[in-house]
Amino acid sequence: MKHIIILGDGMADLPVERLGGKTLLQYAHKPMMDLLAREGRCGRLVTVPEGFPPGSEVANTAILGYDLNKVYEGRGPLEAASIGYEMADDDFAIRCNIITLDDGKIITHNGGNLETDDARILIDYLNETLAKPINEREGCERVKFITGIQYRHLLVIKGGNKHIVCAPPHDHPNEAWRNLLVKPDTSHSTLHTPHSTLLTPQQTADLLNEMILKSQELLAAHPFNLERKKRGERQANSIWPWSGGYRPSMETLMQQYPQVKSGSVISAVDLIRGIGHYAGLKIVEVEGATGLANTNYEGKAQAAIEALEHDDFVFVHVEASDEAGHDGDLELKLKTIEYLDQRLIAPIYNKVKSWDEPVCIAVLPDHLTPVEMRIHVGQPVPFIIWYRGIEPDEVQQYDEVSCVSGAYGLLKLNEFMQTFMNA
Repeated sequence: MKHIIILGDGMADLPVERLGGKTLLQYAHKPMMDLLAREGRCGRLVTVPEGFPPGSEVANTAILGYDLNKVYEGRGPLEAASIGYEMADDDFAIRCNIITLDDGKIITHNGGNLETDDARILIDYLNETLAKPINEREGCERVKFITGIQYRHLLVIKGGNKHIVCAPPHDHPNEAWRNLLVKPDTSHSTLHTPHSTLLTPQQTADLLNEMILKSQELLAAHPFNLERKKRGERQANSIWPWSGGYRPSMETLMQQYPQVKSGSVISAVDLIRGIGHYAGLKIVEVEGATGLANTNYEGKAQAAIEALEHDDFVFVHVEASDEAGHDGDLELKLKTIEYLDQRLIAPIYNKVKSWDEPVCIAVLPDHLTPVEMRIHVGQPVPFIIWYRGIEPDEVQQYDEVSCVSGAYGLLKLNEFMQTFMNA
């Protein structure tokens, strides 16, 4: 049996008064997800271990069956793997958003929906005007920026210390940014550091805060932002580093599950591609995959079908619902759920349902991104597992409430992957 996970990032939600007290999954027109729920078996899954932030880096790693206490190093190293940056032993890699600040507050975590081509110009500019002076002062290449996708980039600090407290910008919309600057993590009485030359947590926090403040001065004066200001558009006017760590040590899925001889990951997001890289999955490129609502759903569906023809395991990740949730855009988030249903899940199901070798399909989000809160919430998420011949349970539609009565009950962390792979 082949296995495919279709993950709608952040598509689960809370009841919304404007929708008559329904969640978006209850309200949306999603006949394919509801069909899979009726023909398959459902449940709920705890995707965030106690003590961890409810971010995609945590939830997606847990969904794939990994013990976060053993492998978690933050987003930075995962995105480094996706970008193709090979981390050295003394590298500290941290995710670096380009964000929008205004009136002393974080307005948006995405720099006004920054495009990659524009971001590359800004990252090159920051390497020349911000990183280079620091490196000359330090007498070594202490810091460098690496271009990622859209607003999501990478900052590498040679000898940086991961024991710091950073605020994910998407969790703090419309909050004062100065209160959210980087702080040393004082919760560790003895800080494990892999290198004797490592900066202290305080030194690392001071360096990052220096860069944040200087980036605001530099980016505000860049022609790209001056033109945006003239047009009354949001400016990409500050870096915001968060979720950093060292090179992780992870077994591949092939080492953990004998059913998996080969696999692929399909995503527009560096973080997910990085998780896939360390999990031993091939990264599949899809033209027009953006991480937003305008992503190429049909292209991802076709890529998934082709991957299933030669792989045992495929992980398809769609970011669009999460981005719409962070933007607080109710109508757009509803559309992203319906697009996922009709433009991605439907063609995959219709193609593989009659294959000689059966295909097991799972559908789920990684966490909640409530459209009225605009942040991640670590509550259990609803899931479906379907394959030809499975004995259905009583669930008739796919949503946060209906799946409570699913046959799988409430699973936790790696229990999902064990259940899915043994289906």
